[in-house]
Amino acid sequence: MRKILVTGGAGFIGSHLVDELVKRRYRVTVFDNLQPQVHPHGLPDYFNLQSTFIRGDVRNRKAFKEVVCQSEAVIHLAAAVGVGQSQYKIAHYVENNIQGTANLLDILVNEKHRVKKFLVASSMSIYGEGLYECPGCGKVKPPLRQNLTGGEKNQDYWEPKCPHCQGKIKPVPTSEETPLLSNSIYAVTKKEQEEMALLIGRTYGLPVVALRFFNVYGPRQSLSNPYTGVSAIFLSRVKNNNPPVVYEDGKQTRDFIWVGDVVKACVLCLEKEKANYQVFNVGTGKPVAIVDMAQMIIHLLKKKVKPEVTYTFRKGDVRHCYADITKIKKLLGFQPQVSLQTGLKKLAGWAKRTKAIDRFELAARELKEKGLT
Repeated sequence: MRKILVTGGAGFIGSHLVDELVKRRYRVTVFDNLQPQVHPHGLPDYFNLQSTFIRGDVRNRKAFKEVVCQSEAVIHLAAAVGVGQSQYKIAHYVENNIQGTANLLDILVNEKHRVKKFLVASSMSIYGEGLYECPGCGKVKPPLRQNLTGGEKNQDYWEPKCPHCQGKIKPVPTSEETPLLSNSIYAVTKKEQEEMALLIGRTYGLPVVALRFFNVYGPRQSLSNPYTGVSAIFLSRVKNNNPPVVYEDGKQTRDFIWVGDVVKACVLCLEKEKANYQVFNVGTGKPVAIVDMAQMIIHLLKKKVKPEVTYTFRKGDVRHCYADITKIKKLLGFQPQVSLQTGLKKLAGWAKRTKAIDRFELAARELKEKGLT
């Protein structure tokens, strides 16, 4: 397999993956619609000119068919991304994520092609809440929190309770076997992408791999897109001398993984047969409190702002979710290489040279108008 198609290859994760594939002497074609919210200035200047760029949309089956049938492997990253926005741009997310993937699978089943393997980008958001442990009940999966009015500074108020005894529980690493409970339309679409791809791959004997990305951060993440990852949103705020806004009490945790480590995981899944027909968490296995992430970014950018902890609740937000990466370590030998401190230092250096328009207030206003905060 030398001819690789990367959908969404002009984006954040995709462009870094394209760089690595080119470096490994793959012949890479990028198929990307350059969505204005992500690419307001068209094809980005970091795009690797040793790859072939085709502007196209995965919702357009005819155009998609042409590039798929000329490829030997497909890495499907193209998607509408953003949890909050997906709750009111429902058709947009379903059309891009589910219909786009349906087109890919329909082509692989019904057209003559040379594809020998395909990877699909899934998301940690499909878990909803992560896995927890109860002293009396053992491993438990709490439901999504509902009806939190906010305003409370007591940490216990924000923490989920055991679904069986209503006692205190503590978060533990979330494995691939953890039951799925999508917390947004975005999460629903990623779950459907994953399940459709695995079903069709297994049915037709076409090797497929689903990668559940946790919170990916690094250079090239849009600093002017307020619907992107929390690290980029915080960077944009702080760079513009505005306080990073933190929901709840700030002690909710996520698993932040450097984009270069995500690329390594993708390459391992592409090149190793042991990955075929598997689902993998791609994270670090280390939980980080959101307010701590905000403080680290402020420190690295040397700004005199403080996190604005709101003690308000965004509907659908999970409290804790971090990866159990035992499976990808044992099966593929994957090991994250870049620590959060090292990665954020690199990210801050890049951010200082990059334009950032702070549109957080616009996004926050939209969420409030739609009744999500």
